[in-house]
Amino acid sequence: MTKSEAGRYRTTNWKSYNAALKQRGSLLIWLDKGMAWLATRAGRPGRPPVFSDAAIQFCLMLKVLFGLPLRQSTGMVASILEMAGPDWPVSDFSTLSRRQKTLAVQISGRRASGPLNLLVDSTGIKFLGDGEWLARKHGTHRRRQYRKVHLAMDTATGDIRAVEFTSSRHGDSPVLPDLPDQIPPDEQIGTVTGDGAFDTRRCHTAILERGGTAVIPIRRNGRLWKEDCSAARARNDILRATRRLGRANWKHWSGYHVRRRIEARMRCLKSFGERIASRDPDRQTAEVHIRIALMNRFNALGTADIERVT
Repeated sequence: MTKSEAGRYRTTNWKSYNAALKQRGSLLIWLDKGMAWLATRAGRPGRPPVFSDAAIQFCLMLKVLFGLPLRQSTGMVASILEMAGPDWPVSDFSTLSRRQKTLAVQISGRRASGPLNLLVDSTGIKFLGDGEWLARKHGTHRRRQYRKVHLAMDTATGDIRAVEFTSSRHGDSPVLPDLPDQIPPDEQIGTVTGDGAFDTRRCHTAILERGGTAVIPIRRNGRLWKEDCSAARARNDILRATRRLGRANWKHWSGYHVRRRIEARMRCLKSFGERIASRDPDRQTAEVHIRIALMNRFNALGTADIERVT
């Protein structure tokens, strides 16, 4: 069988995409002076917080974006507020560290028309251990530890719509049912595309419960399931189509190869750093969510629309 000729692609919105890339490198920081910088009294006993969640998230986003420690982050925020004009106080580093543990990060996401097509995948990220050079030169002194980031991306907008942060012991399939739960119930899910690790009864059931269609390749040694539920019947239909068309043809026919886009998003996630600065699990979760919020903010400026020519 001869190898097919590689396709040619071209960007159809190069002018707007070029402007978006320039805007991503701009040093201008737009600060809404109407933002609730100070927290409102909640009427509960005890001392109320001084700064709002939006103010804490703003400081932590600058910290993650520029790779700064907490003390340098407070200095940068003070400089920005001084140039912008509002007479707002600046949080100290200990307050940022304490509030990061309980912060509910607001992640903005665009909503496209039509059903939502999701791409799901996971990646590991290091948070403790010796550096690569130090480990090769002198041997490891501490065990390298990783955690896993599970993402669900919208194919239409490229935004991350759901994220889960777990320990490295968790597999992909047990976490997938939690990702669609983060999608609003009134938003229809069209397809959920993932690799063979999601070929489990739990994943197929969770996708069908949200009214979606699974685009998951069957494992090479996969066999027909007992058709005692709708999830098993849908999974067996994929297996029969794979046997009839062939594995490569089924992937092309089902559009499975679009999953490469979320693999590229994993690289964008690690562009903020190959490891997480925080060591507490709750602070690590907030740091990962802030990375996702920054990715969606940059993605909203504009993305490339690519079509195949030949």
